[in-house]
Amino acid sequence: MFAYTVRRLFAGALVLLAASAMVYFLVAVSGDPLEPLKLRNPPASPQTLALLTDRLDLDVPIWKRYIEWIWNVVVHQDFGPSVLERNNIGSMLFDRSIVTLRLVFLSVLIALVLGVVAGVISAVKQYSWFDHGVTFTGFLFLAMPSFWLAILLKHAAVQYNLSTGTTTFYTIGDSSPDTSGFTFWEKITDLAGHMALPTLALALISYAAWSRYQRASMLEVLNSDYVRLARAKGLRWRKVLTRHALRTALIPLTTVTALDIAGILGGAVITETVFNWNGLGRMFIVAINAQDTNAVAAWLLLTGFIVVLFNIIADLLYAVLDPRIRYE
Repeated sequence: MFAYTVRRLFAGALVLLAASAMVYFLVAVSGDPLEPLKLRNPPASPQTLALLTDRLDLDVPIWKRYIEWIWNVVVHQDFGPSVLERNNIGSMLFDRSIVTLRLVFLSVLIALVLGVVAGVISAVKQYSWFDHGVTFTGFLFLAMPSFWLAILLKHAAVQYNLSTGTTTFYTIGDSSPDTSGFTFWEKITDLAGHMALPTLALALISYAAWSRYQRASMLEVLNSDYVRLARAKGLRWRKVLTRHALRTALIPLTTVTALDIAGILGGAVITETVFNWNGLGRMFIVAINAQDTNAVAAWLLLTGFIVVLFNIIADLLYAVLDPRIRYE
């Protein structure tokens, strides 16, 4: 398994290299990041433009810029200068990733738990009122765009806060501006109040799809020969369900979850925009608007690494869930 993991990491590195090169070139040729300074009234001085051109290496061919950039990233962990001179890309990535990853990981965890539980119960109680209810809510959330669901939750939270006269749910920001005077539990409460709505908005969309996958997979396993044989041998139904059926039925959901991580990160960009979070989503939007090639490529490297890592973890989990799978 160690050799297989190393091969997958090497293949993932090649994928990240190709993706970063493609994005770097596309952003670099999309426009001039100094154009706003040239078009403003009065325009920036020639000396200022010359200094920025030299600092950003805009007078160097794109392919040379990319090679120098990726070398500095790999060897020196330096993501290069930003168009916004006050920003350091490395520190921005670290700070923003903490904000975004806590949102993504918590929403994935909630969506997985809800999806597995709802899918298993729906399959066991096929065509029951619970099954019909889960099916209806699943298709309802699947039909909702993520930004619209986030706006609905935000509006509902505002109405709830107004009706109760409290601030249970926060609709703006990822934390309060100043928590230095808060106690430990006040900080936890503040963090939970800010995370509740974005996490729920992101989790419900994923739960809707994953519950359908889990239900279909569980129905297929429950009708398989080895499950019927286990029941015919007199094993308890709960043991058959948990140790035989569920373990195998989780394999397709593992694949789907790993593939959906990229979509969840994309959904986090929209969710963070709606709730005004200062995470990777805002960094990406600002970098795109500023045509900041280095920042956009750095954002892609980080998010791409997360996607590749989740896919490798999913592959390794196959051997845990299915004893027949072995990586030599």
